[in-house]
Amino acid sequence: MDKKEIADHLNRIALYLEIRGENSFKIAAYRRAGQVLEDDPRPLTAIDDFSKMKGIGKATAQVIADYMATGESAVLHELQQQLPETLLDLLRVPGLGGKKIGKLYQQLDVRDLASLREACQTGKVRTLAGFGEKTEWKILQAIANLDERPKELPIAYMFGLAKQIEAVLDPIAEICRFSPAGSIRRGKEKMKDLDFVVETSDPEKAAQAILDRLAYQEIVGRGDAKMTVLLSDPYHVSVDFRFAMPDAYITTLHHFTGSKDHNVLLRHLAKERHEKISEYGIETSDGKRLTFQDEKTFYQHLGLNYIPAPVREGGDEVEQARQGTLNLVDINRVQADLHMHSDWSDGSASIEEMVEGAKARGYRYACLTDHSRSLRVANGLSIERLRRQLHEVADLNARLSDFHLFTGTEMDILADGSLDYPDDVLEQLDFVIASIHSSFAQPQSQIMKRLENACRNPYVRLIAHPTGRLLGKRNGYAVDLPRLFALARETGTGLEINASRNRLDLSADWARQAQKAGVKLAINTDSHSRTGLAEMVLGVRTAQRGWIRPETVLNTMGLAQFTTFLKKKKPV
Repeated sequence: MDKKEIADHLNRIALYLEIRGENSFKIAAYRRAGQVLEDDPRPLTAIDDFSKMKGIGKATAQVIADYMATGESAVLHELQQQLPETLLDLLRVPGLGGKKIGKLYQQLDVRDLASLREACQTGKVRTLAGFGEKTEWKILQAIANLDERPKELPIAYMFGLAKQIEAVLDPIAEICRFSPAGSIRRGKEKMKDLDFVVETSDPEKAAQAILDRLAYQEIVGRGDAKMTVLLSDPYHVSVDFRFAMPDAYITTLHHFTGSKDHNVLLRHLAKERHEKISEYGIETSDGKRLTFQDEKTFYQHLGLNYIPAPVREGGDEVEQARQGTLNLVDINRVQADLHMHSDWSDGSASIEEMVEGAKARGYRYACLTDHSRSLRVANGLSIERLRRQLHEVADLNARLSDFHLFTGTEMDILADGSLDYPDDVLEQLDFVIASIHSSFAQPQSQIMKRLENACRNPYVRLIAHPTGRLLGKRNGYAVDLPRLFALARETGTGLEINASRNRLDLSADWARQAQKAGVKLAINTDSHSRTGLAEMVLGVRTAQRGWIRPETVLNTMGLAQFTTFLKKKKPV
């Protein structure tokens, strides 16, 4: 038994409680406990009392202990007896979570996909608060498509699988190094499969070691250079492992990172030089095979500046790299995370633990942005609690010598366009983020009124996840992005590239348009745990795909520069 299994168990309990309509704080307690457990660096055997871990109460700790001892849980068993097992099938419908499933069950006696379809077809679902005719139609469409495996899966799902595979590869002695390749390395939002390039001098032993550790359904093919397996996940995702000898690792990685169109451009370039490119190296006109220590020297040999993986799409990247450095933001230029949550709202870690996580990533500063008071499901902070938090942050900063935590909030833009905190509260904060978390179905005119009110507020520095989309689950609200870009530029309000694997919002294409319009951007993780801070890499890949320059990004500023930026008034 490992931490993830226990966390999954706690999340399952939380899901059943949500379907039953239990208290939101009780639901959040189980989810937070699972996250706390996963974030803790100690092995399970080193934890003698789970109730001593901040964020895990005595009752939840007992559930964990019972589950570890017996492999079962009386709490979950009781919940399963009270609810139809078929309700969980409804989770396969995009847009349906525990809360909505509970409403369907309690008010319409929907118990499975068949009864859900009937309720939609008879117009009953649209009568429920929070649903409506459009939602009813979308549910019917989703049910019709459930039996078809999607041609492509969202990065939110594939990134999690990739991390599981990396955990399998990391301890294998026969593997010197490895890297994801293909679409996931390029940061595409959707992809068909996964690719990994593995450096090893013994492909046979490396392949067998992978199979000994990996949860797979089928071995599709296995040879000295490549092994393909179908995973045992619900979609049976195909994974290609490409085995490369040490001298050919870099060119193999480059070759299978792609894209196909990018590789074609390079082959044409090599042909002009009377050379040939393959995964094994570059063959010169005199028959020699050249290999490289890194991709930078590979591109230099071709007379090009380095081209980051996310822009290897077969556009004008080769011509741009021939003319000069591409000057794209990279992970090393990111100095801070400006959007992160603690256990004061719906995070799983304390403020100090989030600071330690930020410091571990090499940051010199960060912004604490717990949810505002109206977002009750996320334990949003009342004005009184927010003021208490300000004192705690001040005390923490007094103890820190090499890091500064700026105070802030992720404040809701309410349905009527008003903001969740008054200005006399906002003026006490260093960094205010505004975002929409409700009333997504409003017409574009009202959505834009809400966003304009936020942009024109003198204290709002950033609009978070500007379209509200969830990859593969929700399209977001009806925002007029060109109009938002104009407002952001006019008012000096930044827009976010939310790095969460579930959002990547703004998308790369829209981020590029925002930069072109003269808008400042921030790449943030919106993390609710220390581990969530690591998803900054996905936000940076999205920014690179949008050709975002470092000077466009607020959190590439050093501490002194960012402090000066905060002292300047907005031109609202």
